[in-house]
Amino acid sequence: MTVPQTPPEDALVIAGRAFASRLIIGTSRYSDPETMLAAIEASGAEMVTVSIRRLNLQDRSAESPIGLLRDRYTILPNTAACFTAREAVLTAKLAREALGTNWVKLEVIGDEDTLFPDVPELLKAAEQLLADGFTVLPYCNDDPVTCRKLSDMGCAAVMPLGAPIGSGMGIRNPYNLRIIRDQVSVPLIVDAGVGTASDAALALELGADGILLNTAVAQAENPVRMARAMRLAVEAGRLAYRAGRIPRRLYAAASSPEEGMIERDAID
Repeated sequence: MTVPQTPPEDALVIAGRAFASRLIIGTSRYSDPETMLAAIEASGAEMVTVSIRRLNLQDRSAESPIGLLRDRYTILPNTAACFTAREAVLTAKLAREALGTNWVKLEVIGDEDTLFPDVPELLKAAEQLLADGFTVLPYCNDDPVTCRKLSDMGCAAVMPLGAPIGSGMGIRNPYNLRIIRDQVSVPLIVDAGVGTASDAALALELGADGILLNTAVAQAENPVRMARAMRLAVEAGRLAYRAGRIPRRLYAAASSPEEGMIERDAID
């Protein structure tokens, strides 16, 4: 069966680059490389994230994670496991040297239990990386003020969490995401917390431009099936957002037209 693709006129555009898929997928926590590759293919994703601090960058073999992905996908290195702006900036520069890309998913973690971002350190790291010519996609809180600051300073996208990383709790604060959508002009990509396909569809229906996820697919009972479910959910959510949903009503509204109805008196 052919899965419908995102129309070219509705591509996701980040820093001038167009992607047909609005799903970005991670590469960690899979049971084996074969499952990872099959799941990524089923997802339809064109961009994948890799954790620089967890990679052996000296391994350039065809069987290494980078070797398996480099020729097939856009690789987005991330600064996962960095707890200060200094660590994040150094990791981003290491990624640029090793992978030849200025793109970076910026993570600066402030708490080991929740993995919430450290906002002051995140803003500091973003400012330094932007000044050094990086294309910065920051993972951040679902805070409209923080997202607006990141957008205003020149980040290529904002990536607020839907719920804590790996929690699978879904979209905990849809109202904040709607406010962020209204207040920033750069792409809004929900990063973290998605647990199943309905979470992804909801995020796109709220106006998010894309989804970044990992655990929901990698740790599913069947990662390949879940990856395909996420692909379809993202496409459905985007189509619904563009279609424009009907307003919510407290009371019923008849779906059948009243024009031409037989009058009750005629029936009596």
